[in-house]
Formats: sequence, structure tokens, C-alpha cells
Amino acid sequence: MKVLLSIKPEFVEKIFAGTKKYEFRKALFKRDDVTKVVIYASSPIKRVVGEFTIESILSDDVNTIWEQTKKDSGITKDFYNSYFDKKQRANAIKIGHLTKYEKARFLSDYNINQAPQSFCYILE
Repeated sequence: MKVLLSIKPEFVEKIFAGTKKYEFRKALFKRDDVTKVVIYASSPIKRVVGEFTIESILSDDVNTIWEQTKKDSGITKDFYNSYFDKKQRANAIKIGHLTKYEKARFLSDYNINQAPQSFCYILE
């Protein structure tokens, strides 16, 4: 099973550059059979640009996750703290094998009408 995640273009660039090895989320998908993430670069790009396998998922208190991921986070501690403001738990998806599509795709190629706020499941 795959999920499509909306990710800001600046972070998509860092993922493909190899400087961001974790994707942080406040909420995770409920299914435990998700093995791949399809990357939707949000506005202004608005295209599906690649995918990655999920190497692992870390879920713990906010400070513990930062300590475990900070050197490969691709973000500042201030940004991290702002994102998880008033949250007790943080989730970090460790990016595994990464594939950049030769040609960016549209959401409609996946029968999706609009970008998800957080994620949506994609049937293979």
C-alpha cells in the first residue's frame, strides 16, 4: 500500500538532495501495510514528483524524536518546535530508497481531485 503525502517544495528539494532523511508528521496513517510514500510537491509546483520506501517510522515524545533525527532532519530546531507546538508526540518517517520521476505527474493520474491536507491512500 502507498500513501500520497503533500510536502512543501523546499523540503522536496532537500529530500532529493539527500539532506532531509526524515519526513515529520503530527498524525500517521492507521494502516500498517503502508510501504511507500508518493511525494506530492505542493504549491506552486502542484505535481507528483517521486516516491520513497519507508525504512522505518519513529514515534515518541517530541524531544526524543528531535534528538534521534536532528542531524538528518533537513530542518531547523525552531521550525521543528513550531511544527510540533503543543503536541506531546512526534512522528518521523525515515526515507528509504528514493525515486525521482523523470516526468512529474498530475494528481488526476491517481484519480485524486485535490491535494490532501496530510495524506491519502493510493491503491496499487
